[in-house]
Parts: sequence; C-alpha cells; structure tokens
Amino acid sequence: MKIGDLATEVGIDIQTLRYYETQGLLDEPQRLQNGYRDYPDKAIASLMFIKKAKLVGFTLKEIKDLLAIQVTKDEHTCQEVKKFTQIKLDEISKKIKELTHIKSALKKIHTSCCGGDETAAHCSILSALES
Repeated sequence: MKIGDLATEVGIDIQTLRYYETQGLLDEPQRLQNGYRDYPDKAIASLMFIKKAKLVGFTLKEIKDLLAIQVTKDEHTCQEVKKFTQIKLDEISKKIKELTHIKSALKKIHTSCCGGDETAAHCSILSALES
C-alpha cells in the first residue's frame, strides 16, 4: 500500500506518517522498484493503535513502549501494561488539580475587577498580577 493510500485509510496526513516512521513507531516499509514505500496491511492496525493511544493521552514515547509490548504480548503481563495507564491517570489527576487551582485563582482576580470604563491605572487584575 502506498503512503498516500495508507494515510487516507487511517485519516492522518503523510507528514505524520513519515514522522512516526522516523520515530520508530512504524517499521520502515519495503520500497518498490520505483522507490515508493510499500506498506503492509498490518501498518493500518499499528496506526490505528497509535491514534487511539494518542486520544487517551499517551505520548509518542509511551506509545512506542506500548507497541513494543503489543508485538511481544506473550512475553509481558497485563500488570506491566496496566502500569502505563496508572501512570497516565496519576499525571492527569495532577494536571486537573493544578488547573483547578489556576481556575480558582483566575476566577478570584476576575471577580475582583469592576470591568468599568475607567483607565487600567488602578485595575485590580493588573495589581494582583504585579504583586
């Protein structure tokens, strides 16, 4: 399968596909006599795996590690794989906590501002950010 056909089939652009290849997420395909890449059908499954893993927040490095496990499933345990999701859940929980704190602080300075037509010389938002 040519690169354009594969990209269309999976719903990604060609540059992304090439990037995944250079990052080692996809095996380098064989080349046809005319120099075109000839991807095997299994590349579709690998790219769908990558897309789904990205959707749930895994980084490309983490996806590479997961793909390595996926290729050799019989040599790994579910516990190893589950550890990836636990780490990601912990990271997300930490981010949510940070964002909640940011939201609270931002809401506080937002509500303290009158939002009137006067100059910003005495704006409470600017004052709060300066102190």
